[in-house]
Amino acid sequence: MKIKKYQLTGLLFILPSFIGVCIFILVPFVDVIRRSFLGGISEKFVGISNYKTIFNNTAFRLAGSNTIKFMVVCIPILLVSSLLFANFLIKQGRLGGYLKMAYLVPMAMPVASVVLLWRVLFDKQGFLNGIINLVGGQGADWMNSKYAFWVLVFTYLWKNMGYDVILWMASLSGISTSIYEAARVDGATERKIFFSITLPNLKSTMYTITVLSILNSFKVFREAYLVAGDYPDQSMYLLQHIFNNWFREMSFDKMSAAAVVVAIVICSLVLVLQKTWDSPE
Repeated sequence: MKIKKYQLTGLLFILPSFIGVCIFILVPFVDVIRRSFLGGISEKFVGISNYKTIFNNTAFRLAGSNTIKFMVVCIPILLVSSLLFANFLIKQGRLGGYLKMAYLVPMAMPVASVVLLWRVLFDKQGFLNGIINLVGGQGADWMNSKYAFWVLVFTYLWKNMGYDVILWMASLSGISTSIYEAARVDGATERKIFFSITLPNLKSTMYTITVLSILNSFKVFREAYLVAGDYPDQSMYLLQHIFNNWFREMSFDKMSAAAVVVAIVICSLVLVLQKTWDSPE
């Protein structure tokens, strides 16, 4: 089969990136898969023993359930709220353009600054408890109680809202205004326009934003680790915590098996989402 010139140009263009992905991601992950079937010290073949070990590990089950709960709670809230904000801002014209810049401020803030802000706000002697006590309420140890999980949820939403708003706005601006004008002439309500015109035209963008939101949910560990350390409150003990602890203990066999399981779950979830979005209406 003869390769056309423009096809060859495209292949040469992506070749450096593809080589980099193979060297730094694919090849190391293949080694991780290999290590998941070997002993941690002897490196002898142990079959699926490492997988049995992690599934029988209470800490891994806790971290896995917390991570799933975190994603189930955060991602729908993030998708819906960011879309509503983007839809509101796109209608504000130039003012909306200025406002959307404010949503990007959390992304520009260094993690250390965010951690310092969270400690000032949510510490037992912090600003939030000071206000509650001032009005006669009873403060709480926010980072060492059941509230810690919701503080982490708030952190994720605050950190990622601006990024998703910008993506939604870029997609919304690509929808022809003539479609909206024709719908309004026909007497369609704003609610009908949103569900019948806006959402169907955002289908491909919704898939992209959902996948990015899932991947970004694993990055919230930085704030959680710097605020609460290796062993935070049980409600916010995530998979990244247990990976970090296993790495410090050099339990590479358990780390490898857990990494393979997480990769399979994420890839399966992405494939299911893709199949759902690609299915005919």
